[in-house]
Amino acid sequence: MVATVLVVEDDPTVSSVLSAYLRRAGFEPVLAADGLTALQAWRERRPDVVILDVMLPLMSGLEVLRRRRAEDDHAAVIVLSARGEEDDRLLGLELGADDYMVKPFSPREALGRVEALLRRAERLGAVTLLPRVTERLGVRVDTGSRTATVDGHGVEITTREFDLLAYLIAHPGLTFTKEQLMRRVWGWDFGDTSTVTVHVRRVREKIETDPSDPQRIVTVRGAGYRFGDPEEQP
Repeated sequence: MVATVLVVEDDPTVSSVLSAYLRRAGFEPVLAADGLTALQAWRERRPDVVILDVMLPLMSGLEVLRRRRAEDDHAAVIVLSARGEEDDRLLGLELGADDYMVKPFSPREALGRVEALLRRAERLGAVTLLPRVTERLGVRVDTGSRTATVDGHGVEITTREFDLLAYLIAHPGLTFTKEQLMRRVWGWDFGDTSTVTVHVRRVREKIETDPSDPQRIVTVRGAGYRFGDPEEQP
């Protein structure tokens, strides 16, 4: 079961970029450019997560949220607001939003927040919402069975190594700093970033043909690590 993400945003550039990131990560994006269309799509598609802009034509995002919560809809909601509009963010949370982002924001940040909300939903329920199997560059990761294969051959991998590999392969072409990987993969807000370096080296020893010349998990000098080529990025 693939999670559906409703993107409610009247800026076509923002919505198309978000859609590309979500689709590449294995989710099903649904787009709406005004409040009335959003309300209808929300009722019909029953999304798992909604990225909801506050300022919309025809009906405000907050009114859309109010109506859906009044109908006892429990989709996770991320409210988008312009910088400085703290009242809108607070009202959104009071109406039942789960998170908020301030414009301008990074599509990568939005994807990370969507995944965090889906992980929480998985912990609270019995349904699997995050993509289960991902395969790129000969590496196949199954997050259900927590197994990995390389060119059809199984590899022995520890829990932390698996989590690191699964996160990187789910975001091909995107570069992450060591701090970001510590926080997003293992939930650590502080610690020695050399831990990431060690785990990257260990994963490379298991998935690279030549670990000294990695082609799958690539070091981006001065920035961090990525899986595959930047052309993979939406």
